Amino acid sequence: MEDERITAMVRRALGYLVNQYDQLQAQILDCDRQVLAWHRGNETSRRLATIPGIGPLAASALAATIGDASTFKSGRALSAWLGLVPKQSSTGGKERLGAISKRGDNYLRWLLVAGSLSVIRYAQRHGTKRPWLVKLLERRTSKIAAVALANKTARMVWALMTKGEKYREPVLQAA
Repeated sequence: MEDERITAMVRRALGYLVNQYDQLQAQILDCDRQVLAWHRGNETSRRLATIPGIGPLAASALAATIGDASTFKSGRALSAWLGLVPKQSSTGGKERLGAISKRGDNYLRWLLVAGSLSVIRYAQRHGTKRPWLVKLLERRTSKIAAVALANKTARMVWALMTKGEKYREPVLQAA
């Protein structure tokens, strides 16, 4: 049954939009398949995907964009390159940390923060082996904690890429 309130011309235009949407969905699916195939074929990307909060898309983006992590002096240098460290202003021997700089690669930073938010949501529901994260969530909002976790994750990425190791879960220490 056709709605008589919609004219034939509008119906035709909407049909074009639906076809365009279907084509775009197919192209996105094809791109996802290509990224996943590249991820499976890249050893560094597979190792990065073992870090909680980093999936195949983030791992492949990090591996492809960073390339050789040894070009960065430290994990903090990589984190600063991504815009995940606070601005520093020092005077008279006293350091002051400001807001997150937000310089660097927006896409990689967004992937790391989004992955960190998912780790935090999981930790809030099921618990975590990271006591520092629990303490941070008691003091700060989840979004601030997500940026802090993204910073820590970026440092882990640097360590895994430079040392060629796999991620190891933290071990709870007895009190």
